[in-house]
Amino acid sequence: MQSLEGKIAWVTGAGTGIGEATAETLAAAGMVVILSGRRQEPLDAVAARIAKAGGKAEVAALDVVDGDACQAIADGIVARHGRIDLLFANAGLNITDRTMDVLKRQDFKLLVDVNLTGAYNTVSAVLPAMRKQQDGLIVNLVSWAGRYVGKGAGVAYCASKHGMLVLNESINQEECGNGIRATAICPADVDTPILDRRPVKVSQATRDVILKPQDLADAVLYVAQLPARVCINEILISPTKNKTYLPNLP
Repeated sequence: MQSLEGKIAWVTGAGTGIGEATAETLAAAGMVVILSGRRQEPLDAVAARIAKAGGKAEVAALDVVDGDACQAIADGIVARHGRIDLLFANAGLNITDRTMDVLKRQDFKLLVDVNLTGAYNTVSAVLPAMRKQQDGLIVNLVSWAGRYVGKGAGVAYCASKHGMLVLNESINQEECGNGIRATAICPADVDTPILDRRPVKVSQATRDVILKPQDLADAVLYVAQLPARVCINEILISPTKNKTYLPNLP
């Protein structure tokens, strides 16, 4: 496993949940972590915890839908640090009205804009630097819904996450000759704030047995520590008590 000491990571959706846990985990492993998200306050809180633990973090507030802003942040990272070693494209959301009978056009567009176009915007922003350095890791936080269509996740979320899976493999097809590798992490239920948008309230009993943000952070860390010759194309991960298989899980 390679050392991550002094390497540069950019994490989107870093203020809460999986992004927050991953940013803190990568910083603990020695990476300089740039934290992006729409809200400044939670990003500052994560950065403060990283600094208190002896790590290094910078805050760059961002709406990933803004492609020019994504490029500006990537260019700023390269200007300050000379390179970008890892992008964790984690920013994403879901809505409550998910099925075709209630889904609004503007909400479908919102999910595609944030989940898919937002991932593309950050990926396209880091590729020039990664091509120049002939090395780089892109980790896309996809979803179980990116591999399997499920009514519970909703049509717009499933469509956007299936698109992310295609984006991930396209990176590997087109950029592997430049030393760039991409990993799609596809988790089933994770105990994060996005669960609060479910049409049916998630019980505490379910939250107790599903994946935790740290489980995903550990997966990102594992992929990041692998030698540059290794590409983990996809990680499909679920709770042992998987609601897909146990529909009566409370």
